Amino acid sequence: MSETIMHCGLVTLAGRPNVGKSTLLNRLVGQKLSITSSRAQTTRHRLLGIKTTEHAQIVYVDTPGLHTGNKGMMNRHLNRVAGASLQGVDCLVLLIAASGWKKDDEFPLQLVAKQGVPVILAINKVDELRDRLQLLPLIEQSSRKMEFAEIVPVSARTGANVDDLENAVLKYLPVQPPLYPVDQISDRGERFLAAELVREQIFRGFQQEVPYATAVSIEEFKRVKGTLHVEATIWVEREGQKPILIGKDGQRLKTVGSRARLAMQKMFATKVHLHLWVKVREGWSDSERTLRSLGYTDEV
Repeated sequence: MSETIMHCGLVTLAGRPNVGKSTLLNRLVGQKLSITSSRAQTTRHRLLGIKTTEHAQIVYVDTPGLHTGNKGMMNRHLNRVAGASLQGVDCLVLLIAASGWKKDDEFPLQLVAKQGVPVILAINKVDELRDRLQLLPLIEQSSRKMEFAEIVPVSARTGANVDDLENAVLKYLPVQPPLYPVDQISDRGERFLAAELVREQIFRGFQQEVPYATAVSIEEFKRVKGTLHVEATIWVEREGQKPILIGKDGQRLKTVGSRARLAMQKMFATKVHLHLWVKVREGWSDSERTLRSLGYTDEV
């Protein structure tokens, strides 16, 4: 296999929060790796999705959304990780929504323009347009923003034109052997992915500030007689958030656990027993030491 692979490189998916980077990564790789929700800043970590074919290995880099807000230790962490992920790659894919350029798109645009590598603009969510002719003025406007290597309209949700985007990316990857084993699909281990699946259900199931006040740590992760046993702690920042997350008679926590367990069974292809605990760690998201202890490090 290694003798036939001609092109290999790193490609960062960049853009403002909630523009569809994680959904696009999952679509490009053909497997769920990155968690998704309708809420901004669901992604908190850099994650690699590795796609290997007979002639290429594309290492996609999913990142937190780039934003100008630097209030709080967590926001600064997200911007550091996302900004560093733009460096040292072979190609950048900047995502915007088909609804048009927003004020929040300008900051990612400025950053990618400084990197000195080809930038492909992916206009995402074209499935939400009533008339595809609306794309023409947006493409023209975009071409005036900067000299993009290519502009590709896509729908990460439906998969429309995603193959075209991948073919565009391949043009800008160097000829070199694969960076990862051909059967590897991510740089993240199962414990990390399990924690993310729990956090995904919190982001999908709760409103207001609760999802942003939570972090998940895996206390136990072991296989016994064909069953995966997982114990996870959900950390909240204030005592008052704990009963909201647990719900009356523990019902809301049971719902989170049930959905996360099913997602784990699908991802890991095995029976899963999942136990969740909710604990309070005051102000965890604004403490650098606590952030590091919960896995929020500058991984790049």
